[in-house]
Amino acid sequence: MAKRQRKNDKKEKETNWQERVIQIRRVSKVVKGGKKLSFRAIVVVGNEGGQVGVGVGKASDVIGAVRKGVADGKKQLIDISLTKASSITHISTGASGGAKVIMRPAAPGTGVIAGGAVRTVLELAGVKNILAKQLGSNNPLNNARAAINALESVRSFTDVAAERGLPVEHLYT
Repeated sequence: MAKRQRKNDKKEKETNWQERVIQIRRVSKVVKGGKKLSFRAIVVVGNEGGQVGVGVGKASDVIGAVRKGVADGKKQLIDISLTKASSITHISTGASGGAKVIMRPAAPGTGVIAGGAVRTVLELAGVKNILAKQLGSNNPLNNARAAINALESVRSFTDVAAERGLPVEHLYT
């Protein structure tokens, strides 16, 4: 009985994950007999509850590439601490390759003001109110990774208070 309950819990945990494909690109490799075609899929995986990951998969068919991208995204998951207004606690920047992303917390009702891959990452992370800007490269993979990098550097007040060994009330004074 307990085993069956664990399996049901596991299925429930897996079903709340959402996947969105950012880009599918046909790539080729020159080999002895000519060109070998394959597909690269960039996938964002999130549960809209503070966990998100970006994965890349390559395979000879699109479905296989997406499946590998989802598996890679679940390996790359990060946890994000959100405020009561479903925003981040402070301004954050992230970079990956030539892409740079700046994120600012926003008031309730603002919505997700971001573009491209950054918007997808933020929506699947569960962020509802935020301002974000992509700078530099417009490469979707680097922008998604820069967004993940920016979200990783966000720390909550309780985390900072625990690091400093202080109660949370002392941070405000």
